[in-house]
Amino acid sequence: MLVVQVWLATRLTFALLAVWLAVQGRRSLESVVVQWDVAHFLLIANEGYANPQEMAFFPGLPLLLRGAAELGLSPVLAGCVLALVCSLVAAFALRRLYGQWAAIAWLLAPTAIFTAVPYTEALFCAAAFWAWERATQRRWGAAAALAALACTLRVSGLFLIGALVILALAQAWDARRATSARARREGGLGVRLAWLVLPAAVIAAYITYLYGLTGSWTAWFSAQEAGWQRGFHWPWEALANHWEVLWRPTPDHPEWVWVFRAEMVAWLVGLAVTVVCLARRRVAEAAWVGVQVLAFALSYWLMSVTRALLLWFPLWGLLGDALSQRRPGRVGVAAAWIAGLVAWAAQIVWAWLYLTGRWSS
Repeated sequence: MLVVQVWLATRLTFALLAVWLAVQGRRSLESVVVQWDVAHFLLIANEGYANPQEMAFFPGLPLLLRGAAELGLSPVLAGCVLALVCSLVAAFALRRLYGQWAAIAWLLAPTAIFTAVPYTEALFCAAAFWAWERATQRRWGAAAALAALACTLRVSGLFLIGALVILALAQAWDARRATSARARREGGLGVRLAWLVLPAAVIAAYITYLYGLTGSWTAWFSAQEAGWQRGFHWPWEALANHWEVLWRPTPDHPEWVWVFRAEMVAWLVGLAVTVVCLARRRVAEAAWVGVQVLAFALSYWLMSVTRALLLWFPLWGLLGDALSQRRPGRVGVAAAWIAGLVAWAAQIVWAWLYLTGRWSS
């Protein structure tokens, strides 16, 4: 299967690059992989939320890493294996939703390195993509359970719940015009919304847990503001702040300005996807992307948007549609190969940024 082949090729590329950097720098392979947020997840796994700033991270992944350590396994290695497996699981979900080209496009995403290391992206995408697939098939019990799992991993689960609510409303509207026995068996809007109480309860449980630790209902937001300058700003303020740094290179960190520019491009891509989905009357998918586009624009500047691209399954569905309609013959095949090689090269650059400890969103 082509999806599995692309998954193997891209993940092998990441592994070889990590090994090469470890050998070149005379470092352990684990030290190459443990960059940025991985250190936070490991600290939470070891010490819990002793530091209030760590409350910005949801407990799902740290709990899994803690479990691996309790079993005598390396939490870093376990996290990598889990990410690799979940990236394939997420790709299969995209294949079910939109076809193999959507899955391949996702596997070739420039920031795919975050689906091969102990970050939450691969795990969240596996749960969220399959939750969406199950919901579109009107299997709301399974969709709710998978969405609940996604909600243990990152705050994006809250946006997933909102998008699923809109999808439930759309399905209920369609069911009003259906008279088949199957439509009656699927239950009404109330049943669908009742299932979504489960993932909502996961978010509520985490907020309540943090309240028990800090006495504040806004502990998560406060941690985001203290550690990553993600306090509330109006969109025009955030865009103005971001625009200013696009043209201000930092001599000691020349990659910063390019990553900031990539964040802006990613944000504009999200805006475009939202508009296209609305034009095609895919309101629930537009809501899933659009609310995140808005959330990123309510911070001090745009940050981590390039990683969020991995979560936006409507984007990969649109790209999959475009790829499946490519021109047949030698021209179409050549264009597909060129596009794939360009994407693969971008992956290598981004992986190099991450594995060498440079800022990579």
